[in-house]
Amino acid sequence: MRKKKILLLSVSAGAGHQRAAEAIRSAALLNDSQFDVLHLDAMQFVTAGFRKIYTDFYIKLVNKAPALWGYLYHASNEAQSDSTTEKLRRALERLNARSLLKAIEEFQADAIICTHFLPAEMLSREIRKQRLHCPVWVQVTDFDLHRMWVHEHMTGYFAASEEVADRMLENGIPVEKIHVTGIPIMPAFQQKLERTACAPEFGLRADITTILLMGGGAGLGGLDQVAARLLSQQAGFQLIVMAGKNATALQALQTLVPRYPSRLFPQGFTNQVERLMACSDLVITKPGGLTTSECLALGLPMIVNSPIPGQEERNADYLLEQGVALKAYDDISLAYRVKRLLDDTARLSAMHSRAKALGKPDAAARVLATVTAAL
Repeated sequence: MRKKKILLLSVSAGAGHQRAAEAIRSAALLNDSQFDVLHLDAMQFVTAGFRKIYTDFYIKLVNKAPALWGYLYHASNEAQSDSTTEKLRRALERLNARSLLKAIEEFQADAIICTHFLPAEMLSREIRKQRLHCPVWVQVTDFDLHRMWVHEHMTGYFAASEEVADRMLENGIPVEKIHVTGIPIMPAFQQKLERTACAPEFGLRADITTILLMGGGAGLGGLDQVAARLLSQQAGFQLIVMAGKNATALQALQTLVPRYPSRLFPQGFTNQVERLMACSDLVITKPGGLTTSECLALGLPMIVNSPIPGQEERNADYLLEQGVALKAYDDISLAYRVKRLLDDTARLSAMHSRAKALGKPDAAARVLATVTAAL
């Protein structure tokens, strides 16, 4: 039987959209005889100027001017589709779509899954113009729905939660096109990982409380200052700090290690996040859709740290309402919440149980099953 050709389209504005696409691709590779899968980053097919707006500028904005990003997030959500600004934005996107559309045509996919709204918007127009005839699906990667995710002519939408599904319905998406699957995460998060096996791999003790502090895909934030405050104010736990690809942050953390022997464990970029999480009792993280979905899959309580206005704030609100996270605004409030949780083992245990119940570790497989069933 001929393999089903699945095309995954993401955008490298932040790590989450690409990680969701890679999770679906990895799930498909587990059934290699059934699927022929290609993952394309739309930013590899646009001009350097357009790429700078969507990637470099986005990263700088959310870290240097988060309030401005929050304003743009909400303003674009409320903007009318026929406004001058929206028309100019779509015209700019069309000018940058030609190379990507050529690559899509060459692959001849049986189905396309978009993990970012930009390629979904481009393909909506192609379907309307009758230049594209294969089904296009949209995977929303947050616990919120921004208007820019909603487009005509999409075959279906994948939602992180029932609330996101309800927002899809309110935005005019037919109920039969809405599927609550969760946010796709790597198949490794479906494994039953034993803490006693994982801890020695990183020099950790398996028998004491462990906190995982995550700096995001780019290792953003003053991780060394946060680590020093946490470790100096309370004993009885070991701290893993993930700096991602930020070599400067990693070096600053490594200089702290002699002050906190056998308690501080800096980590650079790794593909073994699930094994570090398996060693942990509590995660401190920015509330991105992918990272928080990974935590839920492993039943990990969270303290969400300084969410940026916009999608991260909405993600944080969802996690707080579900009783699986606390929210910290600065280093002082973070240290206070860590102490409270570590002193309240019953609450920490309840958060663990609730997180485990919410987790959807098989989201990627469910997305694939839905797409292929419709072919």
